[in-house]
Amino acid sequence: MAYNVKVDVSPVYELLGSFLVHVVRKWTSNMDMGPEWISTIESRLDEATRAAFAEAASWPFDDYDVLYAWAVERGRNNEILDFLKDLELSSPEQLCGRIIQYIPGLTPEKSALIRNNYVPLLHIWYDVYFKDIEPLYVPLLEEDAAEKLTLLDKMEAESLIDYASGGLVVPQELPIEQVILLPIIHLRPINTYCFYNNMLLIQYPVDLPLEDPNEAPNVLLRLTRALAAPERLRLLRYLANEPKTLSEIQLFLNESEENLMVHLRQLRIAGLLQVHLGGNNQEKFCLRPDGISELQIFLESYIQI
Repeated sequence: MAYNVKVDVSPVYELLGSFLVHVVRKWTSNMDMGPEWISTIESRLDEATRAAFAEAASWPFDDYDVLYAWAVERGRNNEILDFLKDLELSSPEQLCGRIIQYIPGLTPEKSALIRNNYVPLLHIWYDVYFKDIEPLYVPLLEEDAAEKLTLLDKMEAESLIDYASGGLVVPQELPIEQVILLPIIHLRPINTYCFYNNMLLIQYPVDLPLEDPNEAPNVLLRLTRALAAPERLRLLRYLANEPKTLSEIQLFLNESEENLMVHLRQLRIAGLLQVHLGGNNQEKFCLRPDGISELQIFLESYIQI
């Protein structure tokens, strides 16, 4: 089944992503928005808000699938407060019907629960944090999305996805009709994806501009850090010829699963691995040749040779 690609951009996605990062804290050790950022935001919150956010961390992670699906179907409600107000005013049946095509098992009762749980917290998050950074971040997201939209007419769908995400490979034979690419800043340098019914949502990272032009760009630092471990160099050599499964890689590297995931994560965020997506969320990994080329490009550009 051939799919089409859409590039979407909205402050709503960034609001959800920033809230997720702060509340769930699932990948913060690998994110630019790491523990220090978490602590800074925590210091701004009163005790009741910290308690409410802590409770939200225990809620089902797939609640965010519903929130992002509502963002996809936001219609004209592109501004955050309009989006939240629309969720508040819509009936559970309307909320469910809006995204049932993506999440067939969703019920009006579940829709109401998620809406009632999250919308008040998202209002708080907007007031205490997001509205201050929105004027800075949204133009960067829109600029990056405009670049990807331009490339949409010039590149094959799979190539654009690989370029935007730094290594995700989405075969045309997957049972999906649409891939939506979303630029996001708070999750950088991680790219995340979520399979829905007939749709794949990919959030790809957008870096902030450097404040000091003499500093090495983050993309170069990620590349050099990823290559600093001998185990990761061996792994890249092993993955140079064809995609391998996680079990094949673990057998070759003879590492614990925990250590293996650390190595793969470091290589992925550096853009040195291609991750081939398959059915049932199966992944295979191989070397991303463009990542090796980018190392030379960014290194020569920074050194100025």
